Amino acid sequence: MTPALEFAHADLRLADSALLTGVSLAVRPGEKVALIGPSGAGKTTLLRLAAALSWPTSGVVRVLGQRTDALRGRALRRLRRRVGLLHQHDNLVPQLRVVHNVLMGRLGDWSLPEALWSLLRPREVDRAHAALTRVELGERLWALPDELSGGEQQRVAIARLLLQDPELVLADEPVSALDVRLGREVLRLLLRLAAGHRALLVSLHSLGLLDAGFDRVVALRRGRVVHDGPPEEFDRARLADLYGTALDGFEVRAP
Repeated sequence: MTPALEFAHADLRLADSALLTGVSLAVRPGEKVALIGPSGAGKTTLLRLAAALSWPTSGVVRVLGQRTDALRGRALRRLRRRVGLLHQHDNLVPQLRVVHNVLMGRLGDWSLPEALWSLLRPREVDRAHAALTRVELGERLWALPDELSGGEQQRVAIARLLLQDPELVLADEPVSALDVRLGREVLRLLLRLAAGHRALLVSLHSLGLLDAGFDRVVALRRGRVVHDGPPEEFDRARLADLYGTALDGFEVRAP
């Protein structure tokens, strides 16, 4: 099976700084992977490479079977439409109502005139409502983002991903601004979204969420992969080795 995401000895340097060094990993379709590591370890950098927003200095990154450094223009845009990206915050356009934010997941399938007309008279409202209903927000279709809580805003962003129907889902610390209960709810929705053929790669700050249902845990330190294996192998000793004494503020559960 062709990996949904593959790094082969990938390096990324910026001036004299090595952001990623010799990264090799693969995420298969249907696989759910957690990405952890101290601040500055390279998690966001790795996700940007996976989203084809950056390119490696050396080595190879393949997304959905295509080398990202070989794509430009329309081919690159087509690939990016097949990848869903969820951030920690600022996922929604604050001036647009929830229905418009959800329908942005369809922009890759609409012409420019269709997209512009949808701002005046939303298209496919029934599909947007159905997606919001799946994340238990069907009644907030016409709300503005600032009327929603942080957890609700993340669920709206997941509803947008449902309409986009990406083959690879990436999330950059999507629950770090939420409490543990809301964080688990958002992760549950992401894991459900990845059910079937979609691959999921999520960077996490809260280590207490590693038991949420991931198949693997990949750990980064100083831009290098230092662990790649099932969650049950990642015990307190490995956590202490990864973070040193900087475990304060993390909720760590023994596997």
